[in-house]
Amino acid sequence: MSINNPPPIYDALWEDRDVRFDISTAQMNMRPGEKLIDLLDSVEDTKGNNGDRGRLIVTNLRLIWHSHSLPRVNLSVGYTCIINITVRTAHSKLRGQTEALYILTRCNNTRFEFIFTSLVPGSPRLFTTIISVHRAYETSKLYRDLKLRGAIVHNKNLRLLPLEQVYDKVNGVWNLSSDQGNLGTFYITNVRLVWHANMNESFNVSVPYLQMKSVKIRDSKFGVALVLESSVQSGNYVLGFRIDPLEKLHEVVKEIQSLHRVYSASPIFGVEFETEDRPQSLDELTIENQTDDVDIVTEDEQSDAFAAYFADGNKQKDRPPVYCEELGLAIEKLKDGFTLSNLWEVVEQK
Repeated sequence: MSINNPPPIYDALWEDRDVRFDISTAQMNMRPGEKLIDLLDSVEDTKGNNGDRGRLIVTNLRLIWHSHSLPRVNLSVGYTCIINITVRTAHSKLRGQTEALYILTRCNNTRFEFIFTSLVPGSPRLFTTIISVHRAYETSKLYRDLKLRGAIVHNKNLRLLPLEQVYDKVNGVWNLSSDQGNLGTFYITNVRLVWHANMNESFNVSVPYLQMKSVKIRDSKFGVALVLESSVQSGNYVLGFRIDPLEKLHEVVKEIQSLHRVYSASPIFGVEFETEDRPQSLDELTIENQTDDVDIVTEDEQSDAFAAYFADGNKQKDRPPVYCEELGLAIEKLKDGFTLSNLWEVVEQK
């Protein structure tokens, strides 16, 4: 027996959990629930595009930088990937020796470093905004991440998040994770489903709608039960709950699925931040598709953009020599993915 549930839509959520280079216009546009927090119109990407004036867009999920002269030269940095943010001195081609924002990230076991320099003299906005927004993101993880055995219940009452509202409280809910089961309580809110054991409120689970892959009614060894499956990125948990009578079980499942659909249309990611100077509207920030005379992205171009931001890219020793038929002499072995013509292109650009 099962009840149809909305298809999982959040497996494609990457904006806050990935680092990407030279993304398409569609990927630069904001997804449902993503909000513009601030816009800095004169920022240099000192690490990868030193000397190129660009725009830095700060949202509640990520940082987006793009070149003013060529918007397809861009990058997207999700807040989950950020390891550390510091302010240090850097050399900018547009401002010389000046303070810059250093952002160290890790994505797919690769570390990247980004350096952003404000081209507005004396303005601390670049530093204060990004550091504050990242802190707000870090302190609002319960909106986005599944949590087991957290400090989410006090005196049998749910600790509400700032934007959270409880829509229903369901007593007599059995958690089927053990052979004997544990009797507890459901809290159904606008952002998550919470269960805690009545005898031990520290035995609990908080599942945001963002991480719900499916909610169904299935047969189990305990009888008909609510079965919740979480997303892969949250650990792919399968949680079972029993609610009596059967009619009540159906009502609860329908309510959770309905709230999941509402949440899907307008997600709440929990990052709240306001600036004194309101940024431009999204319509003003929309980047129109531009047709270039030639718009071919090759593997070499991708590897150059990718390598420019490596945090661990310093060479410690020379590579072994190899014979180059093209030059007729021995040269140092090139890095994987690079050719001799790549080196000539770099010389010509200089």
